[in-house]
Amino acid sequence: VAPMMDWTDNHYRTLARLISRHAWLYTEMVVAETIVHQKDKLDRFLAFPAEQHPIVLQIGGSNLDNLAKATELASGYAYDEINLNCGCPSGKVAGHGCFGARLMYDPEFVGDAMSAIAANCDVPVSVKCRIGVDDRDSYEELCTFVDKVVSKSPTRHFIIHARKALLSGLSPAENRKVPPLKYEYYYALLRDFPEVHFTLNGGLTTIEQVSASIRQGAHQVMVGRAAYNNPWNMLGHVDSEIYGMPTRCSSRRQILQSYQVYGDSIIGQYGISRPNVRQLVKPLLHLFHSEPGNSLWKRKADSTLRHCKTLAQFLEETLDAIPDSVLDAPVLMEPSGEQDYFAHVDSLLPPRYAKLANGSYESPVLVTASS
Repeated sequence: VAPMMDWTDNHYRTLARLISRHAWLYTEMVVAETIVHQKDKLDRFLAFPAEQHPIVLQIGGSNLDNLAKATELASGYAYDEINLNCGCPSGKVAGHGCFGARLMYDPEFVGDAMSAIAANCDVPVSVKCRIGVDDRDSYEELCTFVDKVVSKSPTRHFIIHARKALLSGLSPAENRKVPPLKYEYYYALLRDFPEVHFTLNGGLTTIEQVSASIRQGAHQVMVGRAAYNNPWNMLGHVDSEIYGMPTRCSSRRQILQSYQVYGDSIIGQYGISRPNVRQLVKPLLHLFHSEPGNSLWKRKADSTLRHCKTLAQFLEETLDAIPDSVLDAPVLMEPSGEQDYFAHVDSLLPPRYAKLANGSYESPVLVTASS
């Protein structure tokens, strides 16, 4: 599940883990300077329940010392991987902040940054990036970026958002839709860097598309907004369809009962209204996506949130809008006819990249998040 600012917080991740036991969860991006300057309040930014493993911390920044210090401070929280954001096109991040997708302009720095991050933790490290930025969007330039980072650091895992980023003229939302998807770049990386682990990201909205990409050879797949906007139907199939393991969740009623216990146990944990009921309810609002009663439930939620003091009270006053047949139904697979979604990608592959810095790479002991 992709790192998403204001979305993949502790509350959403708790809900996601109740639905899927095996999906890898990513935090929101935490800026390195925030960790360094708030080191006396780190639990607020970095603490998470042990049940959320496997979980990856994504950090952002462009100062080597702060990235190293932030990683050292975060290492005490036992994340399973540390990821550097090299893909966010937001003006606050890539513009004024001079990190995120803008870092793709400087693969030398990213290599140094990843080396510093790896030196300050004992877990795998990874980079999340686009396939290019602005007019630096050729396949060869993408390979040069990967090649340089791998040759300068222990990084052997890249999450590839298969769109380029345009740092001026487009909003972050438009940057997720306007630049065309080029899945062929991702699959060409698998061909040209066989010692490196690549996760595919961008444009995937159904579990059938995820399965199709893996059948085509994808190592792993990252899904963002589809996992947030429709968590039951996306994450509910992950354990069985992707990992071949029993599905953890039996019904949304069961999920809500477990989530309510979690939510009411942490209300006010970090002071008055930190968190509050509204913050805890936020990730629940898409749990009944496209189901009978969903619109009525959201209207009742809006009015109930104005006065309720606990999550138990919220659910008691709103859930009668959802039919029992929906609350108690198991997750169901609806065929979408997308089994061949990536069938023609091989015919689109760009020419091979032939300028590897070292010919091949030594794989460190800790290679990927899935090892």
